[in-house]
Amino acid sequence: MKASIQAVAAEAGVSISTVSRTFAKPNLVLPETRSKVMAAAEKLDYRISRSAAALKTGQSFRVALLMSDPISTWFNSNTYAGLDSVLHPAGYDIPIFEMADAHDRHEFFATLPVRRNVDAVIVNSFNIVPEEVEKLSNMKVPIVGINIPSINGFNATVSIDDRQAMHVAVEHLFSMGHRRIAYAYETSNDNNQNMVFSAEARLHGLMETAEKRKMTVERIAIRNYEDATNTILNSLLTMDPAPTALYCESDELALPVIYNAMQELVVPRSMPTARPIFGLLCNRFAIRSFRSSLEFRIAVSGLPSLMLSKT
Repeated sequence: MKASIQAVAAEAGVSISTVSRTFAKPNLVLPETRSKVMAAAEKLDYRISRSAAALKTGQSFRVALLMSDPISTWFNSNTYAGLDSVLHPAGYDIPIFEMADAHDRHEFFATLPVRRNVDAVIVNSFNIVPEEVEKLSNMKVPIVGINIPSINGFNATVSIDDRQAMHVAVEHLFSMGHRRIAYAYETSNDNNQNMVFSAEARLHGLMETAEKRKMTVERIAIRNYEDATNTILNSLLTMDPAPTALYCESDELALPVIYNAMQELVVPRSMPTARPIFGLLCNRFAIRSFRSSLEFRIAVSGLPSLMLSKT
């Protein structure tokens, strides 16, 4: 039978209110008394319920995570894993609120389903606007931003310098002799415009550096993700003159291109003018599982991303 709070109080030789206070507000209990209560609770295998703790403290033990892409993407899954490694041991759950398009986003901020149900909100890498930040701030809980366009209104933020990362990557392409490159990226439409902040920063960083180095950039805009690989490969085959490197905005675009190219083409011999065509910028983690099956040489390490090029 589950131990009761009365049994813990009797075992520790304290009042029931002291046991309750030890779990709800431990800072108000003397250390030696707290130790006795915790020892008694451990001996009797007593555990206070989360719902009871929430009622007493006003905490929900939930931290909301807002994101614009599926949790299955490399960035989001690793972000979640990092948060969970800290929050889970502390007793917190992480409910995920995915806003795939502008309609989902409008609905979320119009109804604010997290109101009164979370102890903090984490905004993960999308173009949140000041009006939306203000709505979250009115909830009177900490607001944390990951890769967000502005730090205003947030209690804490952490970001990747996507623009600088693109600068380093394009400079590397330039140093390898590439002067004409293709850039495949997902473009906004009426349903998802202004959702992804990092994507815009990457595009700006690439174009700034390419212009500085007088490099030609052939853009491949992906409007339908389901057909992205065919769009990229067909675009490459019809470009004249052909680019000597392909830069993909994300792993989700790059890896299917590598796989399909190796299944259907002899790279680079099947490509126009028989010149090396692939210099794919991919994330280090995602490449690891493909390294053994791809006959590509890792040409550089120590960059924010790995550059793969065919020898």
